[in-house]
Amino acid sequence: MSPLDPTTHVLVDWALAIAAIAAAGVYGTVGVTLLTDLRFWPPGDADWKRRLHWTFVTAYTIAMAVVAVADWNGWMLARPISLAVGAPIALAGGAVFHRGANAMRTAEVAGVTGDLYTDGPYAYSRNPQYVGIVLGMLGATLAVNSAVFALLAALHVGWVLLLPIAEEPHLRSAYGEEYDRYAERVPRFVGRETLRRLGREIAAGDSRATSE
Repeated sequence: MSPLDPTTHVLVDWALAIAAIAAAGVYGTVGVTLLTDLRFWPPGDADWKRRLHWTFVTAYTIAMAVVAVADWNGWMLARPISLAVGAPIALAGGAVFHRGANAMRTAEVAGVTGDLYTDGPYAYSRNPQYVGIVLGMLGATLAVNSAVFALLAALHVGWVLLLPIAEEPHLRSAYGEEYDRYAERVPRFVGRETLRRLGREIAAGDSRATSE
């Protein structure tokens, strides 16, 4: 670990300022959705709400990238173990996220009502994209090895855990009992049913391989 040089320190300070504004925007709009009758998330057909949310998220992501580069390996985690463990977790999180995202159309991710997805990754978790983000943030935190990055990752995970809670009233309104039945059998993120289903899939795959 080594202290940041003055120029890098200023860069990190600016990144933190941008991240703070962006995080306040995301938490603020999600909080308004949760606590009032106004709905900012999911934005639905309101293009300006969608643009507002993704402007905040994009700014926050850029700030995290700046911190990752500027404060790389600036913390106390043991090297190379943290990198060797963190990188595969981050890649796995990215794979889970993209598999969940590819199963839905962009408009449906944003809350424009379409089909209720219950197959593929959505048979294991109601929010596989968010599970992927959480895994990705955990892996990236280990790989980057920066206390500042860890703080930003924790804030990111915090709003990711709130987003589905904000989405569920819209989903129940749109799909009614169909969504209620889905929610009863599939966990919001990951649960025992997720592990059971994965176990059954693995066992079935082994059985097919043995029979061949």
